Amino acid sequence: MIGDGERLRIRWLGRVPYDEAHDLQRAVWEGRSNGRSSDDYLLLLEHPHTYTVGRNGDGSNLRIAEADLDEIGAELVFTDRGGDITYHGPGQLVGYPIVGVPELQDGWDAVGHLRRIEAMLIATLTDLGITAWAEDGFTGVWTDQGKVAAIGVKVSSGISMHGFSINVAPDLGYFNHIIPCGIPDRPVTSLSEIIGRSVGMESVVEALIPRAVEVFGGVPEVQLGAFQNRDRSRPYDIDAMVSAGVFSANRRGETPITVRGLLPGEPSKPEWMRIRANLSTDGFRDLKKLMRGMELHTVCEEAGCPNIFECWESGTSTMMLLGETCTRACAFCDVNTGKPGPVDTDEPVRAAIAVEQMGLRHAVLTSVNRDDLPDGGASVFVDTVTAIRDRMPDCEVEVLIPDFKGSTEDLETVMSSKPAVLNHNTETVLRLQRDIRTAANYARSLTLLARAKWMNPVGAVKSGLIVGMGETEEEVLGALADLRTVGVDIVTIGQYLRPTARHRPIDRYVEPDEFARYAVEGERLGLPHVEAGPLVRSSYHAREALEAAR
Repeated sequence: MIGDGERLRIRWLGRVPYDEAHDLQRAVWEGRSNGRSSDDYLLLLEHPHTYTVGRNGDGSNLRIAEADLDEIGAELVFTDRGGDITYHGPGQLVGYPIVGVPELQDGWDAVGHLRRIEAMLIATLTDLGITAWAEDGFTGVWTDQGKVAAIGVKVSSGISMHGFSINVAPDLGYFNHIIPCGIPDRPVTSLSEIIGRSVGMESVVEALIPRAVEVFGGVPEVQLGAFQNRDRSRPYDIDAMVSAGVFSANRRGETPITVRGLLPGEPSKPEWMRIRANLSTDGFRDLKKLMRGMELHTVCEEAGCPNIFECWESGTSTMMLLGETCTRACAFCDVNTGKPGPVDTDEPVRAAIAVEQMGLRHAVLTSVNRDDLPDGGASVFVDTVTAIRDRMPDCEVEVLIPDFKGSTEDLETVMSSKPAVLNHNTETVLRLQRDIRTAANYARSLTLLARAKWMNPVGAVKSGLIVGMGETEEEVLGALADLRTVGVDIVTIGQYLRPTARHRPIDRYVEPDEFARYAVEGERLGLPHVEAGPLVRSSYHAREALEAAR
């Protein structure tokens, strides 16, 4: 066995840009090497078209001019693994084992780690009916039709990074633009070419997992995201909802019939989910009047938060910047989707005035997704944080941000304002990401959270999960482990409440005892604070959560 972690957490993440995958690896490596996590990881994914050059290469084995890479939709990356140049792209299974490596008298057993990965891949291909082998003097896995898998690793502080790639069904034409691994006289092949028919990624992942467990050891905990080759006759729930106009302002289409407020198959609402709506209190009326008078929006209203009465009565709200129309759609959210209007340049100042009039010590800012803007709205967050601090220097500001489509530059813009808390919600477990969110994914969210911690190590990083949408308790516990591993400080977990009859049905109401177990497990994992309960939302008890995490 290579690894020595308590668990082997295996994740199929789908298609991930190379720079995001590298930073996610780095975050998991960091968590594993500094003791934030005691678990090994195997990240499985595929990349967009990318050529990577390892430490043994200098780029001279690239056969296409760098200026022409855009024409074939590829990028060139110099990276810190061993080996020379290789290709990654759709249809290629990439695996990044982030595991403990045995120590030898003269250093870490990097060569042994590499050879054991070769053996793991050969055993996997054997299970798929393919004869493969390793060759003396070369690294990788070979068949009688050519090289089918490449390996390049890095070992630092006894923990590995990078790993292997298996050509399942990629466009082999992309290999013509390089001398693969710097070997000019050996062909490259794929599983589909060897077998003579298309091979699905899912079947290869399923064959690899038990072999990986044999090699890396640890108690396996497996979570698989969506696969690209899913049966098109079974559309994702979110796609059907978008087509039905669930998120549009005019709510076109038919509304499903409910019986006593329940969709077919939904459980009845338990007593602990009963919410007392009191719209007549002075605090609620005053805050509503203030927000309307300032022409400000709140996520409390737009997303139908169940805590609006409690929070508004106490003078707390989460202001939603950049309008009330989102460029994305998520199965749990009631915010309209469409083409947003122009940016209101006076909004940051009005938001700051509202914070001042409320006398807040902890202000929470969020926004709709604005994929239509060059910076995703990052500069508006900064302008608003600055305006609040100009008026109330002692007010802590928490920002709940979108993923900015993975842009490091946009995240750096937000982080330049040094928020007290950077919050970005993961929303759900890996398996349900594609069914719940659009234009967002699990790997990108984890990467954003890790990058935020690097950019401001003294600030708190926070994320949130919604339960009751079809996940299992084990999946939630795995997500908590992932969040802790990449450096998250605070996690909120709350019950999904369907906004309308047209939204995703409620799968179950999570018992209070289960929420309590999440908090206990979060503490065991080392998370400074987990706020878990049926009515918990991202901004619920935000100031108290930050104090508890310090």
